[in-house]
Amino acid sequence: MNKPFKLTDPFGTAPKTAPFTQSVSTGVPWHNLPITREYTLGQLLDQTIARCGENDAVVYADRDYRLTWYQFGEEVDLVAKGLMALGVKRGEKVALWATNVPHWVVLMFATAKIGAILLPLNTNYKSHEMDFALKQSDAENLFVINGFRDCDYVQVINELVPELKECPRGELKSANYPHLKRVFFLGGEKHRGMYSLNEVKSLACEVSQEDYLARQATVDVNDVVNMQYTSGTTGFPKGVQLTHRNIANDGFWIGACQNLTCRDRVCIPVPLFHCFGCVLGVMSCVNHGATMVFLEKFDPVQVMNSIEREKCTATYGVPTMYIAMLDHPLFNRFDFRSLRTGIMSGSACPTHRMQQANDKMFMREITNPYGLTESGPVMTMTRYFETSIARKCQTIGQALPGVEVAIIDPESGEIAPVGQDGEICCRGFNTMKGYYKMPEQTAKCIDKNGWLHSGDIGKMDADGYYYITGRLKDLIIRGGENISPKEVEDFLGTMPGVKDVAVVGCPSKKYGEQPAAFIIRSTGSEISEHDVAVFCKDKISWFKIPKYVHFLDVFPMTASQKIQKYKLREMAAQLWPEA
Repeated sequence: MNKPFKLTDPFGTAPKTAPFTQSVSTGVPWHNLPITREYTLGQLLDQTIARCGENDAVVYADRDYRLTWYQFGEEVDLVAKGLMALGVKRGEKVALWATNVPHWVVLMFATAKIGAILLPLNTNYKSHEMDFALKQSDAENLFVINGFRDCDYVQVINELVPELKECPRGELKSANYPHLKRVFFLGGEKHRGMYSLNEVKSLACEVSQEDYLARQATVDVNDVVNMQYTSGTTGFPKGVQLTHRNIANDGFWIGACQNLTCRDRVCIPVPLFHCFGCVLGVMSCVNHGATMVFLEKFDPVQVMNSIEREKCTATYGVPTMYIAMLDHPLFNRFDFRSLRTGIMSGSACPTHRMQQANDKMFMREITNPYGLTESGPVMTMTRYFETSIARKCQTIGQALPGVEVAIIDPESGEIAPVGQDGEICCRGFNTMKGYYKMPEQTAKCIDKNGWLHSGDIGKMDADGYYYITGRLKDLIIRGGENISPKEVEDFLGTMPGVKDVAVVGCPSKKYGEQPAAFIIRSTGSEISEHDVAVFCKDKISWFKIPKYVHFLDVFPMTASQKIQKYKLREMAAQLWPEA
């Protein structure tokens, strides 16, 4: 378990010269702050507006879109009141299927202020996954944009909810999704059966300030505010219920580990539907008053341009994003001297790439967090004052203040001694409330002693730094995206000509892992790799589609007739060594 915290140093390892002051107010020392702060997201936003109102809050450099904290707060209040006017109640879920469009974060705080639950949906979803999410979540509201990549979101929703073109707005009755009451479109066009955002804001005048404040007063820090679907080992994703307390405090300490202040400008090109964007990014900035510089989607040139133009002091990304910038032929044309910190995470950080970010992008205070959606999401993180590149890459840092981290022996259930492998577990303010409508899965993840089990094997050294050494879960992590092998196996099992299938991760230099499918054909079947790709297209997210396919007559099996997936992983590494 991590070392106890010193009251004078919540980080536990800071050099005497580290500038530990409260970065969001008037210099209150860190040790005078409570480890856990009991604020709702709405209260946090109001505090930041009061402190930093005239500073930039939201910026899109590629379209010269800019809101101060005052203006951002006004937009949040308009949308929140408009949703109330339409009848959105406390506890209702508001699904959001959109890229990082300008009003994404407005919706995040508008729903939080009225006690609703934001349900961010993966922008790579296709109809098969969207159908599951709408049904399992019982979502009452849905916001969509036109689409992303090759997927037309409006078309998908009209096919899933044909009643949209028949029912008057506000009176939707869907046979497939009986909980769904309202659909909204985030854009200038009008679509039958859908409200526009301007219409929502125009209804704000129907809700009095008194009623609005009364609704906010009913919101509790332990209410669920965000529900994110995450892939595991049980097939379809599970809805992780995160509370105001979870993500507000996690965001505060993530920002503190970067020493963020109201003078910082953070470039956020990672997707907001993921905890990387909406917690590590948004909640860190809101807690500390830093400016959020967004990109609607990742593009290396646009990221570099945004950093230079807005003089960003921090930027976020998975290793592949940094590689795309560092190796880009235009890299040397951009000025990165404003940068000092940021986050490289989502998959293993190659040491030489972090060294390049340190040297060529001037990110000498770059950090590396670790966690999972269920842990809010961060449980450990390196600190901005850590000077060792090896420690920044080879470790996952130390426990966040207020979070207990333990290495637990999977066999005995006892806490392992320093240097010994075990499962990385945590408990504290960051632990999720549970999986939505999945009590058995929740009980498997959070044990009777309150330890949240990560499924990763690791160890702790004598200085309190944690290391990942393996994985218990049968999970594929491709460039920061979690892929459930069972979900892909269940889907491919419906393909004509497939008798049996096993999906494993194949090592990849660029993405960490790529999904590989080993298939046993049905008798007489002649399906090919191409047929598998065609079957998957437009039905499941592109990153879940097996990059590699290999046909076998039999699987390697244990004596108890279980597939030996470790042998398939070894086979994948041999078959596709240049992955």
